[in-house]
Amino acid sequence: MQHERSRRLRVLTWHVHGNYLYYLSHVPHDFYLVTRPGNPAGYAGRVGQFPWGDNVFEVPQEVLQRQQFDCVLYQSRKHYLEDRHAYLSAAQRALPAIFLEHDPPQEHPTATQHFVQDANALLVHVTPFNALMWDSGITPSTVVEHGVVVPDVRYSGELERGIVVVNNLKRRGRRLGADIYAQLAERVPLDLVGMDAPAAGGIGEVGNLELAAFCARYRFFFNPIRYTSLGLAVIEAMMIGMPVIGLATTELVTVIRNEKNGYVDTRLDKLIEVMHALLHEPALARQWGEEARRTARERFNIDRFVRSWMDVFATAVR
Repeated sequence: MQHERSRRLRVLTWHVHGNYLYYLSHVPHDFYLVTRPGNPAGYAGRVGQFPWGDNVFEVPQEVLQRQQFDCVLYQSRKHYLEDRHAYLSAAQRALPAIFLEHDPPQEHPTATQHFVQDANALLVHVTPFNALMWDSGITPSTVVEHGVVVPDVRYSGELERGIVVVNNLKRRGRRLGADIYAQLAERVPLDLVGMDAPAAGGIGEVGNLELAAFCARYRFFFNPIRYTSLGLAVIEAMMIGMPVIGLATTELVTVIRNEKNGYVDTRLDKLIEVMHALLHEPALARQWGEEARRTARERFNIDRFVRSWMDVFATAVR
């Protein structure tokens, strides 16, 4: 096991979630990203503002079959069910396979069997909640909780407003809390940022490298999402010392402790009451934010994340 853990691997994967992929690239293996011309969604390479390391490479889809890899890390249904058969060679399809599942089941929250059904593959969930809700079937599964690099930014909270970070909120609707954001924005000063934020009454998109400093000025971070994985934006906010307000659903209830590092509830009136308290008491917001920072550093530090992924890769190729 120790040999497999230390051996540098060539990992074939896809660019599905930019922030996650950047954190994953801190694992000391070589990652090869499948690309198509124009970098469409799911086939982007070393794009965006991320300071990609020299262990991240691009491999055009048309030359995939001529490349050698040690394992394949799938991250989307399309890549696993379609691209695997259309673009990988038989030898590549026989390589150790890992499926990284970023989300909880969306068809039915408790009665959905995962589409990867292979006793020789490994299914990796990003939260214990997701692992609980998915029926993994015959596929061995494990959990690797998020890991985040601490940005060189600290919370200041001078703006008497809350910040919401959700991409394409209007299009994604109730599951992501579009209606909740709209309701609360009428009673609490809230700003929304993310892709297509203006369509939902928000400000617009803020670049990945600027987001932490942009959020740090706000009094609190509000997560209106009903049903999702634990968002990286939530953890990144906690890492800089922001208190988090959100819904008492999914994995967030294991991260936020009420009146310690933030507040979660299913009653919107209660959340509004807590938001107003933080707006009127900046010292309280700083106190909760400091505890949020401690929580994030203990549970979601990048070193633990890297060690967990090293174990996953070693298990897969063993």
